[in-house]
This record gives sequence, C-alpha cells and structure tokens, in this order.
Amino acid sequence: MVFALVDGNNFYVSCERVFQPALRGVPVIVLSNNDGCAVARSNEAKALGIKMGDPLFKIMDIVEAHDVQVFSSNYELYGDMSHRVVETLSMFTPNLEVYSIDESFLDLDHIQYSNRTAYCQEIRDTVMQWTGIPVGIGVGPTRTLSKIANRIAKKRKECEGVFVFPEDPIEQDAWLEQIPVEDIWGVGYRTAPRYKGAGIMNAKDLKYAPQEWIKKEFTIVGLRMVHELNGISCISIDDLPQQKTIVCSRSFGEYVTELHELTEAIARHAESASVKLRAQGTVCGAISISIRTNHFSPKYPQYANSTTVKCEIPTQYSPDLVHAAIEGVKRIYKEGYHYKKCGVMLHDICPKESVQQSLFIEQNIVRNSALMEAVDSINLRYGRRMIRSGASGGPAGNKRRWNMRRDRKSPAYTTRWNELPHLNTDLPPNKI
Repeated sequence: MVFALVDGNNFYVSCERVFQPALRGVPVIVLSNNDGCAVARSNEAKALGIKMGDPLFKIMDIVEAHDVQVFSSNYELYGDMSHRVVETLSMFTPNLEVYSIDESFLDLDHIQYSNRTAYCQEIRDTVMQWTGIPVGIGVGPTRTLSKIANRIAKKRKECEGVFVFPEDPIEQDAWLEQIPVEDIWGVGYRTAPRYKGAGIMNAKDLKYAPQEWIKKEFTIVGLRMVHELNGISCISIDDLPQQKTIVCSRSFGEYVTELHELTEAIARHAESASVKLRAQGTVCGAISISIRTNHFSPKYPQYANSTTVKCEIPTQYSPDLVHAAIEGVKRIYKEGYHYKKCGVMLHDICPKESVQQSLFIEQNIVRNSALMEAVDSINLRYGRRMIRSGASGGPAGNKRRWNMRRDRKSPAYTTRWNELPHLNTDLPPNKI
C-alpha cells in the first residue's frame, strides 16, 4: 500500500481567505467557541509569536500593533469547504479515508513511485483551483510515514507542498532522524518523556528500538508504531478506538437565568452528541448533565451541579436522549443563579450490535434507527439542524442568550442564499 496524507494548510484561515482575498499575506487568526482562544493562525500570525491556544485578551497588544485580522469560528463554512475538498480528492483515488475536517488519506498504490511527486502536484493544483484551499501532501508506505512526509512537505519550502518518502532505507533514516519523537503520530505528551527517558529522541531511534521491550513498556500500540516506521502498515482508521465518552459542552454568550433557556441549550447538546454517537455506530447507557455559574466572576453567587440519567436500554435515538437530558437539568436547576455553561456527557458507550433488548419495554428499534438515518441524511444534505427537536429551539441561526459568542463570524458564503458572495465586491478585512 501507498498512502498520501492531504492536509489543508491553516485550514480555517484558508477558508476565510477564499472569500476575502484581501486577507492573503496579512496575519489572520480564528478564535475558539465564544471568541476565546486562537485555534487557527496564518503563517504571518505565527511569525508574530501568536501560539495555538493563546487567549485573545492576552495577545491584544500584538493584534492591535500588527493589525491582525480576527475571526470567530465559522463551522458551517469550514464543514462545507471540507466537503468540497474531499469531493475533489475523490477524483484521484479509488480509496479515500477522511481522517478529520482538514485531513484525508488517499490510496496511491496505483501510481508508480517515479510519478508520485508529479501526481501529487496535480492533486494540489486541482484542489487549489477548484476550492481555493492550499494543501500539503505527504506520501509513504504507511499512514505514520505519510504523516511524517506531510510534515516535511509543509515545513520545507523546497518541497513545494509535496514530499514523497524515499524508498532507499538510508535516505529514510536520514529524514526520520530529523523528526523529534513527540512529533510522531500517536505519541502523546505523556508518553514522549518516557521515550526520551529511555534514550529514544527521534523517529529513527524508535524505528530501531527493541520490539519486545517496546511491547512490554508501551503495549501493542507502541509496537504498531514501530512497525509503521519500518514500512509495515498495521494501523487503520477503522482500528482507532471508539470514543468511550462523548462530550458536548459550551459556555454561553450571555448569562442564562431561566430554566426554559437551560433546557433548550441542554437539548441541543444532547442532539449534537447523539449525532456523534450514531456516526461511530454506538449506543450509550447513560447521559450526564452539568450546569455551572461563572466561577471567575465574584459579582454573582456561585453554583455548580451535575446528575446522571440512566437509559432503560442503551440508545442512540435523539428523542430519548433529549428527554433524559431535560429530565436531568430539571433535577439540578436552582433559581436565582446566573448560569454561564452547561454540557452533556454520554457514557457506557458500546457497539449498537451488542445491545441486549428487553421483552418488557415497548420499543421499535428498526423504526427509530430508520428515522434517525433519514434525519441525519437530510441534515447532512440540506444543512445542520434542518430537522431538529422542538425542545432544542429554533434553527442554528436564531439568536438565543445561551448561544456562544461569535461577534466576528464571517458570512455563510456557501450555505445560505442571502449570504452568497457577490462578484467584484471588495470585502473589507475583519478588524478589531
């Protein structure tokens, strides 16, 4: 097998630049929920010293001094642009795996080694021409090596966005020696110090580490990583572990005091979590609900609480989970408090095929599954929350006090008729 990892360059920023050409070449950042922290940065913003996760209030001096353009996260736009990129990539390969909103693995086994660089340049040029999104492409015999190749492609200007891992073992080792162990796909911040403590400082060191010792100290996961670095493909997207919990939690744009506002927010979180549950083919046996005030503000009295509602039968059916979430928030709500955040957590997650049904509880598994499949399909095609529960309030665009703050959000250029971009329109930068 030969894998190509295609990764969008500073993807959120690139999406904004597609429709605002004036942003090209200037520092741009995109903020997290409620306009909190920088979650995407242009290369110009990185050069100014803005780091991933920097809170906006801490970098305001840099933003104002260098006229950094600041945007709220526009998830509808980014999701639609991601879909367009994937559709374009599917023209170049018989097999494609979407790994994240800005990363996809392509099967390039049908392309000879000598032609891969040129083929990937064609992919890169086509994606840029058809979508406006610049991408980097790394090619290797395993997913881990393609990840490393992608990193090299994006870091080295001479690669022009494409790097094909060499077939010669000596050349491979020379490149692997330049990759710190903490930058290897699958090595976390907790395991990296353990590797370094054992003298494994880079990818080449890990490649030649004693495999029995690796298995003993880092389990089968570490051993698979070693195999991947040796060119033996043994990690599949389908083999990655399913989430053991699913969390949907956000701070409110404004303080919320009324129960009906909290139930709307909780219901919407429960709906969102159920979509993720169905996407990975699982069900949950319980849902936890939490609410809290703003503990950073001494202006109002403080309160936080949580509760868990067990499901009679493990489920992925949105109405059941919404009902349970509302039941839970009613248990813990207290009047007289200014709430700042709420969330839900789904746990006791297992594959839906492993559920033992009950003879004593009325249910229609087939009907409910078909209904949710239809709802998810319609929402995917026509827009998020096109079909939704009444308990979760109106469409996503309707303003609620509990909606997250997105004061600097760009228009929904590709998903709303009234926000389509106009030709020959000079769109002004988004200034603070």
